[in-house]
Amino acid sequence: MKIGTKLKELRILKGLTQEELADRAELSKGFISQLERDLTSPSIATLIDILQCLGTSIGEFFNETPEEQIVFGKNDFFEKQDPELFNTIKWIIPNAQKNTMEPILLTLEAGGSTYPDNPHEGEEFGYVLQGAVSIHLGNKIYKAKKGDAFYYISEKPHYLTSKTGASVLWVSSPPSF
Repeated sequence: MKIGTKLKELRILKGLTQEELADRAELSKGFISQLERDLTSPSIATLIDILQCLGTSIGEFFNETPEEQIVFGKNDFFEKQDPELFNTIKWIIPNAQKNTMEPILLTLEAGGSTYPDNPHEGEEFGYVLQGAVSIHLGNKIYKAKKGDAFYYISEKPHYLTSKTGASVLWVSSPPSF
């Protein structure tokens, strides 16, 4: 670990100049500059003082937990094709079942559908990216076309169908796919 690089990132994140950090830590600007370029190393007491000025602890500073992935590309997606129902489900956020919501990309071929889902606690949201769908919610059917969004509480049996084919961004909370 490059202590200087990490100190610099933290200083910039806090919106401080080298001079402001030096003043707060009662050090020289030149010393801070040398630290950030890894030309010198601070004593533990000095490092603790600097970190205190930056609003963190030595434990947090040296914590090496990997950063959580925020952006996901096509290579991260998990895909399942169902030839029986003529649909493809792409989980566009991997391992989303650990989260409070689960976004998927649902592609229905002409005549395709999703499995009927029994009533359960939760909410579902969809945005039709392409084509048109019928939303079967209890005994009612609602139509949605490209550019339309839908939302419902999952307390009634529900599923989607498409006569012509469709692509839907679908988010359920809690995850149910």
